[in-house]
Amino acid sequence: MRFYWLDCVPYESLRYTGEYKAERRWGLPGLHCPTCGGDCVGSEFYPGVDLSGLPVAKQLEEAWQETDVEKFERLRQLVKPLAPSWAHLAPGTRFGPLSGSAHGRFAQLYTLDGDTVLIRREALEQLQAEGLRGLKGVRTGLRFRQKNAPELLEPEVEMHGLFHPDCLPPGKADPCVTCGCYRFSLPKQPLLDRASLPEHLDVFRLRNFTNVIVITERFADTLNRLGFEEFSLRELPVR
Repeated sequence: MRFYWLDCVPYESLRYTGEYKAERRWGLPGLHCPTCGGDCVGSEFYPGVDLSGLPVAKQLEEAWQETDVEKFERLRQLVKPLAPSWAHLAPGTRFGPLSGSAHGRFAQLYTLDGDTVLIRREALEQLQAEGLRGLKGVRTGLRFRQKNAPELLEPEVEMHGLFHPDCLPPGKADPCVTCGCYRFSLPKQPLLDRASLPEHLDVFRLRNFTNVIVITERFADTLNRLGFEEFSLRELPVR
């Protein structure tokens, strides 16, 4: 089985004009970690998680950098029952659908931001009809001021899989024991850890680099066969 990094095409190559400006309603605070000494603000987000019923929901609408690890952990534990079982919930994790404004023409699959994927409803239904595994769409709160506006959904992509330690700097394969953050930049020669890869999904995010979305060869072949546009694929070797 081959695996591919699903990414955006260069801006100058775009044929579609779709753009959006949006935010999510809730989020955990970032954390200045006393163990690794870094500011941890992850790139996890869960569009299908509604925190409106929590007593601290209003507090979580504000973004801030926490310095008290115990306070951060209390907030994380309050959120945990509402999140998917596979969620990590790193500092800075955001919740709720994207809400804001959008305009222009959107391709079937929108990947311009790299780590955020939007998909037209009819395109998602096409892919689901092909039997691809791991595709769950959450309706966005994006508002259009134009006729014939598309209905855009956001896939909630599960987090599984890791970059292999051989492509990482020495001593950087494990997360900080306190904040759970990984401290390395994108490897020049990315390599996937075979033992960590899920067998039940055709699309997933890497646990140790969450803005990398990985798809299987089956998913890639389906995108090409159905004529989807404006995405790029980079094969990721496996060891």
